Amino acid sequence: MAAKNNTLPPPSSSKNDDPSTSAITPSQEDAYLSRASHLTRQELLRRRSQRLKELTKCYKDHYWGFMEHLKIQYREYYWKYGVSPFKQDNEVAAVEGGDDNNRRCASVGCKLKAMALTSFCHLHILSDSKQRLYKACTYVIKSAQAGPITCGKPILRSTIPSLCTVHFQKAQKHVTRALRKAGLNVTSSSKLAPKFHVIVAEYVRQIQSKRRAAQKDNKHKVAIKEETAD
Repeated sequence: MAAKNNTLPPPSSSKNDDPSTSAITPSQEDAYLSRASHLTRQELLRRRSQRLKELTKCYKDHYWGFMEHLKIQYREYYWKYGVSPFKQDNEVAAVEGGDDNNRRCASVGCKLKAMALTSFCHLHILSDSKQRLYKACTYVIKSAQAGPITCGKPILRSTIPSLCTVHFQKAQKHVTRALRKAGLNVTSSSKLAPKFHVIVAEYVRQIQSKRRAAQKDNKHKVAIKEETAD
């Protein structure tokens, strides 16, 4: 148990990462040429090239400034809701809800820490009927008499298709295999750009082959029943 006087503040950065402080400062030559009424082709191209380089540098400074700001915000969030090494002295108040940072997942038997603004961890976030950010992965693991059994892993609601990372990669492999059967040579599943009619034709072919196999199986069963009846 750490004492209160040993509690450290959240990590912060002393570097000035505000991207708004970055500005384009014109050179002496550029300031001189900006007041000229006529420019030669070389002067114009040199001035535009210099401006493009300065603008590129300004964009890079803004980008990395925002990245540093995002890292600071993430560290503060992780410190508050993640794995802070310091515990409050009053553990009873924490269990009763006095400290939101130490709340455990409300799912029975789960010892993970609950996410911010909810009573469930990420694994059981779908148990929260009020949440609107996550949905379940719809990948069919196996079929059963009661219906197909899906993955159910939480993914962001904006994810399209509604598959987790593992099953999205599996679906890509299935599509690649189907396209190769259709005669389309695909070397990489991450760079799929097939024509729509090729995919439709392959799916139609697979459906027809399944129907023919089912009809053949039914005919075989009928023939066996007739022989048994005789």
